[in-house]
Amino acid sequence: MIPVTIFAGCDVAVVGVGLSGLATARALDHGGAHVVVWDDKEAARAEAETAGFTVNDLSSADFSRFAALVLAPGIPLTHPEPHWSVRKARAAGVEVIGDMELFFRERAKAGEGSKVIVITGTNGKSTTTALTAHLLSASGKRVALGGNIGAAVLDLEPFAPDLTYVLELSSFQIDLAPSLTPDAAALLNVTPDHLDRHGTLDNYASIKARIFGHLGAEGTAVIGVDDEPCRAIAETLHGPFAVKHIAIGHAVGNGVWAADGVLVEMEGGQETGRAELACIGSLRGAHNWQNAAVAYALARSQGLNASAIQQGLETFSGLAHRMEQVAQRDRVLFVNDSKATNADAASKALASFADIYWIVGGRAKEGGLAGLESFYPKIARAYLIGEAADAFARQIGDAVDHVQCGTLDRAVAEAAADASRSNAPEPVVLLSPACASYDQFDNFAKRGDAFRDIVMSLDGARSLTQQGRAA
Repeated sequence: MIPVTIFAGCDVAVVGVGLSGLATARALDHGGAHVVVWDDKEAARAEAETAGFTVNDLSSADFSRFAALVLAPGIPLTHPEPHWSVRKARAAGVEVIGDMELFFRERAKAGEGSKVIVITGTNGKSTTTALTAHLLSASGKRVALGGNIGAAVLDLEPFAPDLTYVLELSSFQIDLAPSLTPDAAALLNVTPDHLDRHGTLDNYASIKARIFGHLGAEGTAVIGVDDEPCRAIAETLHGPFAVKHIAIGHAVGNGVWAADGVLVEMEGGQETGRAELACIGSLRGAHNWQNAAVAYALARSQGLNASAIQQGLETFSGLAHRMEQVAQRDRVLFVNDSKATNADAASKALASFADIYWIVGGRAKEGGLAGLESFYPKIARAYLIGEAADAFARQIGDAVDHVQCGTLDRAVAEAAADASRSNAPEPVVLLSPACASYDQFDNFAKRGDAFRDIVMSLDGARSLTQQGRAA
């Protein structure tokens, strides 16, 4: 834990006491602040009381007594309208900040020399953050991974000169961290998302761009340039720091570009390094090439050479439930992509394989499978499960051979049997549901765990997780 001492002796309000909120309350308490917490959910308040915190209904509190309101990132700051606690704080002239702001202020006060890398983007930020941390750790650096992935930032190890923090940041966290001062920062991409919280795409993009606002002369900005919002941001990056562009399918003069499973590093228009991805199962697909290119650039900014990065890439196991290669049975590969809860997410997996036995369905999102039509020729058969089965059967019609299985266990059994009869070099049984899980499972992780368990119960299934090819 990182004790937050900057508010020692002061009253601080913490609103929202989920994972990061409780970590914030603990860190402030250990740093000497007088913490008062609140959550609109009764269960969360009960958990906070059990943890020993003072829980008060702040709707009637005098906010002028507080030095700050620390807001959980999931609570609206601006759109669709500010949370009532935000309005009260602003009326009292009290600053509204988040746990990331506490982290960076405490780091500035500690002056311990820890390095901080921050990573954001609409898609791919979790994989990129985990991969960057893995590359640094595999090279012998001491790394703390957290933020919007894994541990809350204030639950990480205390600052130390030999420690590098690798942090995933959501737009909500960035919006609450005006003092964000990393040593290296990466923005992968910007596509419409969370507009209910940010109002417009331009506003959303401008919040993402704030990660570059306080980079110093020794800093590095890494930015994808394949989408228009990021290209516009890249054109504004003319600070004292280094700027590395990331592109897929076309070269860049400074940065890293990827094509056909090869990363090429460029400096001043000259090639300065490269890495091979084609045989790394955990980094299949153009979307993962972008993730790897960003991680490569960040690793280089921290002094790693191309050879060390190549070794790290080859030992990266990937993230659970995200194109996770769980097992092989003779030639058949079983892939858990349960995190693909909409059609756009499923498209990444469908683009990455050729002979696909596709398990799809659950609780459908708006549009269902719209946008996936170009991938249908790659699908040998589809196995429809959950609430969406009837609607998906109508939506794909005769374009894809399909069968309604209803349940995941039946779908795995039928897909495994069909794939075993394929003549393809690597038939793939792919769980990429393009749906939420809530009709049959509590969340996508439990759905993915169930898939893994069912697959491993098949005769002859050989785990790939244990070999480091999945996680």
